[in-house]
Amino acid sequence: MAIIYEWLLAAVQAFDRRIGWHRFGLFLSLAVIVAAILVLYRMLHDIDPAEVVAALRGFSTRDLLIAAAFVAFGYVTLTFYDIFALHTVGRRDVPYRVAVMAGFTSYAVGHNVGASALTGGAVRYRIYSHHGLSAIEVAKVCFVAGFTFWLGNATMLGLGFAYTPEAASAIDQLPPWLNRTVGFAILVVLAIYVGWVWCAPRMIGRNNWELTLPSGPLTLLQIGIGVVDLSACAAAMYMLVPETPYIGFATVATIFVSATLLGFASHSPGGLGVFDAAMLIALWQYEKEALLAGLLLFRLLYYLCPFAIALVVLGLREVWLSVRRVRSKMADHAARPKPSGGRIAKNECDPA
Repeated sequence: MAIIYEWLLAAVQAFDRRIGWHRFGLFLSLAVIVAAILVLYRMLHDIDPAEVVAALRGFSTRDLLIAAAFVAFGYVTLTFYDIFALHTVGRRDVPYRVAVMAGFTSYAVGHNVGASALTGGAVRYRIYSHHGLSAIEVAKVCFVAGFTFWLGNATMLGLGFAYTPEAASAIDQLPPWLNRTVGFAILVVLAIYVGWVWCAPRMIGRNNWELTLPSGPLTLLQIGIGVVDLSACAAAMYMLVPETPYIGFATVATIFVSATLLGFASHSPGGLGVFDAAMLIALWQYEKEALLAGLLLFRLLYYLCPFAIALVVLGLREVWLSVRRVRSKMADHAARPKPSGGRIAKNECDPA
């Protein structure tokens, strides 16, 4: 395993010197966004807005409430990303309510603003710094939380590609047998990683940025958190796709996770345009107007509503902090000793 790690590290460093990961990432993001714009124009230029409105009105209150419940459950699961990360970096002293606030608001803001590693990290630092976490500790929390997310994504992707390779083919246009092979390969790599951290404590980083990776059992818990989160999101989307023709949950979930990853690769806010284009292409069996209505409702429930709630929570927190600072200053001022008043008698200052 160490030999493989050294080889991968050398390959990454060589690529960074010759091409540069920043340049490659920017090019990839732009390519994905341009492709999504072209696809959306081709698929939606002749769409009837009246039919989209009719499809929106056709959703039952029951389906909307169930979808909203799955979204809420997904965001509750997101808070466990931070709780798990805080335990991993050795900061179990941070109150649960603080971890919940940081986890929810950082993801709600990051999902909508884009560049979630930066925006979500800034929100986390603003919250955790008031509870004694240094910038390095917050960076470690962000890393562990992000790693949990990607482990869950990899697991869902591997299971989806292996179980429903035809659904994956609707996204990547590769033959099903190749997608199934990729799915099993992802699961094998995950199994190797779990075995690697199970055998002995593993540490990454150097100097003042060192982190002990979660052990084997904890890694399984880490994967479980990510899988539950993504399953809840996929279930919310499944409640919002048309009922006919019938498509199984596993197929929709595989397409959903693949489309979500494409959205992350584009770095557009909330995967806007990219996620939607991928869903429209892969779920071609549905009427475009009905599917577009479901996608709009999903954006409302999963992105806009939590974003609005997060902004209110963060705003109220800033007001509360400001009020507490003012009260602290007033208390300090009141506690200071006051100079004695009155005029000095003449015989006390006149030498005569």
